[in-house]
Amino acid sequence: MSQGKILKDKIAKSGLVHIMAAHSPLSAILAEEAGFDGLWASGFELSALYGLADVSLVSMTQHLDMVRAIGERSSLPIVADIDTGFGNAINVIHAIEQYERAGVAAVVIEDKTFPKVTSLVDDGRQELLRTEEFQGKIRAAIATRRDPDLLIIARTESLIAGLGEAEALKRAAAYKAAGADMILVHSKQKTPDEVETFVRAWSGNVPIVIVPTAYPEMNEERIKALGKIAIVIYGNHAIRASVTAMQDVFARILKDRGIHNINRDIVSVEEVFRLQKMDQVKADEKRFLA
Repeated sequence: MSQGKILKDKIAKSGLVHIMAAHSPLSAILAEEAGFDGLWASGFELSALYGLADVSLVSMTQHLDMVRAIGERSSLPIVADIDTGFGNAINVIHAIEQYERAGVAAVVIEDKTFPKVTSLVDDGRQELLRTEEFQGKIRAAIATRRDPDLLIIARTESLIAGLGEAEALKRAAAYKAAGADMILVHSKQKTPDEVETFVRAWSGNVPIVIVPTAYPEMNEERIKALGKIAIVIYGNHAIRASVTAMQDVFARILKDRGIHNINRDIVSVEEVFRLQKMDQVKADEKRFLA
């Protein structure tokens, strides 16, 4: 069974799936152990991992390599954040071929121009493609996929760009008409109101995907009450949790002038060994090494 079919079945069973961001195989393992339904192969998180701004500096090859590495260490369905598709519709064709071979369950393509600027930054350049041009990208993706269960998710940045709900709904309808399996609507408002209003107004027959980073009060109860959202993505919480932990630990080590206090508050080396499957390595050594 393909990963796309697995993700679709999870949605059909529960009505709503929770997808956690991952920027490495280790973060993917931790997300799977925590019980998430899938993984968001986040462009923002990978950019941050490289210490770069999320402005299309990380290449498709770099992102794809990480997606493959994550897929080798986790069985969860992967939703690949491919930004603008790395160019025009021709680039999208190549991207879909490669990401489908890598075994992802879904790809998300956004309607910004290339190169993009990350969505949540204050006063960022948020330029959108013409609707017809982005429809061409969606049609190219649909025509290229071999597995009909590979989800093509169209992401509109209309609300991010300040173009309003009417434009967001118009674009979402156009992207659905081009064949998109789902619509991701993004917002940087600090409350869920804007997204809730959009979802209530949405009359299309494809589900909605949300990323409630900017409006954390949007919990499962509120999401399910709307009845049209199939996927909620926690878009950057793995890298933010990592930064939080490292900043705290590093500062305490310097403050204490040693690791004597912090050592009891962080995981043991043995826990890292467990995540690395060292027991399996030792068992294989006994079995196969003379």
